Amino acid sequence: MATDVALIVVSLVAGAMIVAPTARARAWLMLVSIVLAPALLLAHVAAADQLEGISGRTELLVVAAVAGVAAALLLAWWFRRVPAAFPIAVVVTLPFRIPLTIGGATASLLLPLYLVVAGGAIAWLAPRLRGRQAGGDGPREEERPVGGLEWTLAVVLALYAVQSAWSSDPDRALENVLFFYVPFAVGFVLLSRFGWTPKLAARVLAVLAALAVVLTSIGFVEFATRHLLLNPKVIAANQVNDYFRVNSLFFDPNIFGRFLAIVIVLLVAWICWEKRQKAVAAGALVIAFLFGGLLTTLSQSSYAALLAGLAMLAALRWSIRWTVAVVAVAAVLAAGALAAGTGVLEGGDDASRATSGRSALVTGGVELFAERPVVGWGAGSFALEYREAENVSAAKAASASHTIPVTVAAEQGVIGLAAYLALLFFAFSRCLRGIRSAPNLAIRAAIAAAFTALVVHTLVYAAFLEDPITWVLLAAATAFGAASSRSASEDGGRPAQDPASGAAGPDGA
Repeated sequence: MATDVALIVVSLVAGAMIVAPTARARAWLMLVSIVLAPALLLAHVAAADQLEGISGRTELLVVAAVAGVAAALLLAWWFRRVPAAFPIAVVVTLPFRIPLTIGGATASLLLPLYLVVAGGAIAWLAPRLRGRQAGGDGPREEERPVGGLEWTLAVVLALYAVQSAWSSDPDRALENVLFFYVPFAVGFVLLSRFGWTPKLAARVLAVLAALAVVLTSIGFVEFATRHLLLNPKVIAANQVNDYFRVNSLFFDPNIFGRFLAIVIVLLVAWICWEKRQKAVAAGALVIAFLFGGLLTTLSQSSYAALLAGLAMLAALRWSIRWTVAVVAVAAVLAAGALAAGTGVLEGGDDASRATSGRSALVTGGVELFAERPVVGWGAGSFALEYREAENVSAAKAASASHTIPVTVAAEQGVIGLAAYLALLFFAFSRCLRGIRSAPNLAIRAAIAAAFTALVVHTLVYAAFLEDPITWVLLAAATAFGAASSRSASEDGGRPAQDPASGAAGPDGA
């Protein structure tokens, strides 16, 4: 019970931080969040006796904790001196999960990203706790009213924590809140109010593209040598299947594919507004290279995400009407070919094999929702409840239905599903509002298209708010949306004459 209450308190504080009306209030709430969350995590680990496997190594834990604090302080010093390094560091650390084994349990954690967010928070907190703004080129705090997106994020955090109280797997709910929602909420607040510029956005894209090239190169080496570096489950699956899937430094080929799809969409958006032919040619070569890496993942969900992102981009760059027409025809043809070629319409084992078992997970999730349609089975409970209902082994009971709305419905009922749909509505509103007249149209179109790709991927896979890319894209949409509104008010609401002015290449020209 004490853990449940503490989890709710942490989530409420994080939500209040997102919607706080002033910089100083946000700063104090952020400080409480970054102190309470690790304290609750340590208390949970100690209560679960997970430290037994490393008894006698207390000194090592202390050294690791001190090293972590020292690293965060060093990063804070760096971000204070070079503020633009913070968003770049966030992007660089997005893919990297470190596997940690404690007491026989292994968890893959975004430790590098946590350190970067902690460093950014410390750098941001120092002046604001004293009621002062950051100077120089640092984040310029803009006291603007929070919108529906921020309020919905706060409600989603609080609701998830409350619904963990009756979950059959409260530990998973706690891990989701502490490992994902709270640190990502802190990152959202920092990035959404950062002093973004088109030049900085171009640099971030260049770094992201370079990172994707490196990760794709590792994937090509894996494919050529038929040897994966990570994830024993994928390694075992490749040994028994006729095909070979790569995951580079990611633990899941589908998450690797999602990352590549989003980067490709961002690069396509850039070249759509880029006027320099040499830059376009170089961008096209990078896109072709990354697309080759995407093919080696054999991630159907990532292919669908890429197509969805490109469709949104086409609608924003050229014609909404023609894009909708082409997408509708393509969807009908694809659905017919899939149904005819895989036997999905026949259901049962054929449908399960054609969808890699996901149809069974979706069906099970819908049945769970039907049994408790109002409040659901509790946050984080899908795997245990599905396993019990379908009488399957732990190996076959995924942590989610691979369809986020179904997972939310099963775990949180109509209440949680309504909050999820509201979040999507306000998120797309934030991405698209005023985009046609925005002076930074190319940047905002890239963000909207990338977010579209991510949402589509979650509809056929998993991880929505558990993916830091979601929060980064929403933060960027918030920052550049505010810049567009500010520019429109300064220009008397007149559309920008050169929508491509903020879409230049790495030199920001």
